[in-house]
Amino acid sequence: MRLPQANRRSRPASVARSVPLLKQLSGDPLALARAARSLRTADLVARTSQADRVVQSVCPFCAVGCGQRVFVKDQAVIQIEGDPDSPVSRGRLCPKGAGTLGMVKSPTREYRVKYRRPFATSWEELSLDRALDMIADRVIATRAQTWQSSVEDDEGKPAGKLNRTLGFASLGGATLDNEENYLMKKFFSALGAVQIENQARI
Repeated sequence: MRLPQANRRSRPASVARSVPLLKQLSGDPLALARAARSLRTADLVARTSQADRVVQSVCPFCAVGCGQRVFVKDQAVIQIEGDPDSPVSRGRLCPKGAGTLGMVKSPTREYRVKYRRPFATSWEELSLDRALDMIADRVIATRAQTWQSSVEDDEGKPAGKLNRTLGFASLGGATLDNEENYLMKKFFSALGAVQIENQARI
């Protein structure tokens, strides 16, 4: 197959630019820059160069708190990378953190509370306020039904105060920071819960 005249004229120059040895001899002796870059790579444009602004954030997947840079274009996230200014992670992200963009832009991401009533076969959508009211009602009712104010001995006589409930427990996630865990511990202890645990310790 014969190349067009214009392509035949430009071919020697492009071949010279694509030979790694020639690029090493022309200013990159260790092959760390231009010599290691192909013609296709040189034509690539980073998604981050199209961003209108960059927002600093924190990875949501665990309690390490790795820094992230969120690149935004037209009020939409287009890329998420590690933040080199973060003293915690210094620009590094684990596979979960590096995949945060997929979580943000996933077509299956839910934006409303889903609730399946007892014996129901389908889910229904609830507002966040309605869901929180339902949770609060259940916590209050469970606490009232399972409250233990004292313990009895073998003869059925009061042997000491308990003031606790075994009706519900708290299991925190690894995405919670120290302050959130502190507040959860105080909150559930004030409710009388005994089983207060965190997923990061299991």
